[in-house]
Amino acid sequence: MRAIVIVPTYNERENLPILVPAILRQGNEFDVLIVDDGSPDGTGAMAEQMAADTRRIHVLHRERKQGLGRAYVAGFKFGLEHRYDAMFEMDADLSHNPDDLPRLLREIEQTDVAIGSRWIPGGGTERWSLLRQSISRGGSIYAGLILGVPIADLTSGFKCFRRQVIERLDLDSIGSNGYAFQVEVNYACWLAGFRIREVPIIFPDRTRGVSKMNWRIVAEAALLVPKLRLGLSDVPLIAPPMGGFPEPAKRSLA
Repeated sequence: MRAIVIVPTYNERENLPILVPAILRQGNEFDVLIVDDGSPDGTGAMAEQMAADTRRIHVLHRERKQGLGRAYVAGFKFGLEHRYDAMFEMDADLSHNPDDLPRLLREIEQTDVAIGSRWIPGGGTERWSLLRQSISRGGSIYAGLILGVPIADLTSGFKCFRRQVIERLDLDSIGSNGYAFQVEVNYACWLAGFRIREVPIIFPDRTRGVSKMNWRIVAEAALLVPKLRLGLSDVPLIAPPMGGFPEPAKRSLA
């Protein structure tokens, strides 16, 4: 199964020389796509230098910072165009362990979406403040209760999708970023009836670079959730199943 690991970057020059080789060491089935938002620290140029040494590294350049969601949308389109069987979301800040990639890919053999989860038995965080844990875990609980989706880590950014899932998403209609992007895509996958499994991961805080998290990202997700549930925001799916979408609360995980 050919897999592309999509890594959005903005000022991640310190992390790429560590992260990218670690991804490639997981096996020849893993390629890397770096989506750089015009990083002023030269991340894009470094990515190009790394790509010159192997055909397994690809780079997309965007002129300005457009947000995590749009970066993943660009990466998904690349994955579809190049006929990858599976597509990963992965942070560039070394909080997602490349050693977990094969575990997630193995899950895809039995399911449609595999989520690296911090909030199930065996998962967790390292060096997180109580405030950050409360925001992340509380956000997942809040979204899950309102949307009726029994996923413990709805805001996780470490995920693997079967190609068929990405084909079903209306990528051009996705306008959210950060936590909101993760919730929106998970909700769409849930409503479409795709099988979803959570895989426990340990998520350490970044030790290099500067976090992109801010209160605007949290607020965007908090406001999007009720809009999705009330139908005030379109679910990003190409077409609903026959008879429309089922009630979310009546669905169950695989």
